[in-house]
Amino acid sequence: MRWTSLIALLVAIFAIQPVMANTPCSGRKGGIDHCQGSTFICRDGSVSASKKSCEATMGAVGLLGPGVEEMQPNLSGDCSCRGGNYCTGPRGGRYCTTDTGAKSYLRQ
Repeated sequence: MRWTSLIALLVAIFAIQPVMANTPCSGRKGGIDHCQGSTFICRDGSVSASKKSCEATMGAVGLLGPGVEEMQPNLSGDCSCRGGNYCTGPRGGRYCTTDTGAKSYLRQ
């Protein structure tokens, strides 16, 4: 009887483990909104700093955004993350603007 209780407890612990892992766009970012190439675009309009590939994680049919291509350099003055464009700062940093107007930097 004691062994079955111990086994059931261990199974419950290992079943909960994946739920506790961090995921792209977790916490205040509100979850994944869509993919822009391999970049995760979060529901708050920012980009995730995750090293994972959005295309690989979400699959071919996963939450495709305005374009399936990667984030593109700014061509029209719009640097919004949702629009799929980014701007380059004076020291070479690549960023896009969130829904609130804050800068969200892309990974190098």
